[in-house]
Amino acid sequence: MKKIILFFTITLLLINLGNQSFAESEKLAILDTNMGKITIEFFPNDAPNHVKNFIGLTTSGFYDGTLFHRIIPGFMIQGGDPNTINDDQNSWGQGGPNERINAEFNTIKHNRGIVSMARSQDPNSAGSQFFIVHKDSNFLDGQYTVFGRIVTEESFETLDKIAAVQTGVSDRPIDSKNVKITNVKIVNYSEIPNLLELKEPERTESIDISSSIGDQIYQSEEYEVKFSVPEGWLLQQPEKTTKETPNIIAVGPKIGNTNPVISLTIKDTNEKTFDYIINKKNNKLRQAIQAGSLEIISQNYISVSDNKALETLAYGYFLKGDEKYDIQFKDILIYGTEKIYTFTYTNDVVFFDVHLPEFEKSLNSFEILSISNIIDEPISNIIEESESQDNGGGCLIATATYGSEMATEVQQLREIRDNQLLNTKAGKSFINSFNDVYYSFSPYIADYERENPVFQEMVKLAITPMISSLSIMSYAESDSEVISLGIGVILLNLGMYLGVPIVAIIGIKKRK
Repeated sequence: MKKIILFFTITLLLINLGNQSFAESEKLAILDTNMGKITIEFFPNDAPNHVKNFIGLTTSGFYDGTLFHRIIPGFMIQGGDPNTINDDQNSWGQGGPNERINAEFNTIKHNRGIVSMARSQDPNSAGSQFFIVHKDSNFLDGQYTVFGRIVTEESFETLDKIAAVQTGVSDRPIDSKNVKITNVKIVNYSEIPNLLELKEPERTESIDISSSIGDQIYQSEEYEVKFSVPEGWLLQQPEKTTKETPNIIAVGPKIGNTNPVISLTIKDTNEKTFDYIINKKNNKLRQAIQAGSLEIISQNYISVSDNKALETLAYGYFLKGDEKYDIQFKDILIYGTEKIYTFTYTNDVVFFDVHLPEFEKSLNSFEILSISNIIDEPISNIIEESESQDNGGGCLIATATYGSEMATEVQQLREIRDNQLLNTKAGKSFINSFNDVYYSFSPYIADYERENPVFQEMVKLAITPMISSLSIMSYAESDSEVISLGIGVILLNLGMYLGVPIVAIIGIKKRK
């Protein structure tokens, strides 16, 4: 008899659960905003607890009067924080109910219109905050719980309107009245006549970003890179609006005034040498230094995955609106045969060291998936006058002219080399031959220049005529011009450095 009662009890429980799931799948949520309505359908089979949580909060009026407090066009709009009802913007993004929901990661892709649950670094920390995907963001797949999607034409129009509002610090809307959720209600499907005929949500069986406990693994065939990102950090692929816009960004949990960020920016080398790219980068840094907004702590040559790289450690400040942020960053410029990769970690100065080990772990995991990018060309010492003497070596011309009025002329010579000479076969042969000879002795002289300032000045005076004469090569645009002008420059220098002294010696002997 007890077994029969138990059987019927379990049966009734299963029936009730099934009816509840069916009932939730027949429900829709309508968000009334100042920009229009957003209608959401739920996926109770994929995220039953999240759907139940959202419906429960809605029924209690939890979302009424809240804002879409974080808006990133081309990515998503985020809302559901009760703290946004008050005017203390510093608390926005930190609120929610006391209860937390365990993750229900599923295979639904984060495509445009998908509604997913926001969370902190802890996967099991979802509360009330949710986000609606503005443009496909599949790098989120398997890391955030998808529990619904928008299902009317007006919903998509409203999504675009909200994504287009002007934002300020921390992606907050400047005019918050325009993005208020005035009311949220639960209705039946039959009450909405204009639903779109949408297919089943797109799913993925295998995803690049691991959903297992531990670091996320980002892998992209498009960018041909692979590296790890700390667990729980929000991965983004922002819209590429300028060459300086990072291709991939990972945003970590905020501790200080700013979120820690690991970013990767990929550019074409355009057949420019490592020296040229470094010098161009440092010219930009010097402008910030002169403006008083940046200070270089150190710069060193390192190797990343057998590729030459430059490590820059610096700190400074930037202004966003009326707020000033003191930040510190570590920037790794990695040189490939066809691409230049800038791997950067940025954080609040006070908390910079907190996530530094995680960045180092990401950097050590970095792989270029295409081909080996070991470069055999010598590296000129054009970075810092205070470059570590332990490493030794460098370019005697750059060392002698660093910080002087001749530095500009040396940079012009590099541009002639990269933009003109290396574009011709004769020019490439000349540069290769020059490098073989020049770098056989240059590092030793450059080292001695650093140790002896007087010797450095002597070298600068001695090479001044040669630097001036080499500017003639700017007129070389073809193989024949490279050869003819090159011979002219060689003869001119032989005359200056050998002919003139010989004539002077002969003249002195005649007088005697």
